[in-house]
Amino acid sequence: MNKEAKWEFKLIYDGQCPMCRREAMWLQNRSRDGRLAFEDIAVPGFDASQYGRTQEQLMGVMHGVFPDGRIVTKVAAFREAYRLVGLGWLLAPTNWPGLRQLSNWGYEWFARNRVAIGKIFGGKECPDGRCEIKPVKR
Repeated sequence: MNKEAKWEFKLIYDGQCPMCRREAMWLQNRSRDGRLAFEDIAVPGFDASQYGRTQEQLMGVMHGVFPDGRIVTKVAAFREAYRLVGLGWLLAPTNWPGLRQLSNWGYEWFARNRVAIGKIFGGKECPDGRCEIKPVKR
């Protein structure tokens, strides 16, 4: 099996967003077996259409993809990534009835406000306002 076919889940993240990059790096450090892959949507030549999405959609919330093309978003993407690095128990409650929707709402709020939240914790501005996202339409 070649290395590219080995991954079981790919987290699609914005490498120009300091908070997104920090989370991806944290997960990469824990993913030593290659089952969790990462793709930076900020690299030149990245084509969001390969996932049936627009760049704006990928910027709006976290996305993850399985090798068969299935896509999950928001907290479900983090749950899968954490599961693959052995920390699935941390996010398991976010899939419980009642908490699932609450977790997604909380994540949507966080995603919309991640720049301001990052500044509180010493984060820097996102280049060219790149991390600014529009509210998620329901």
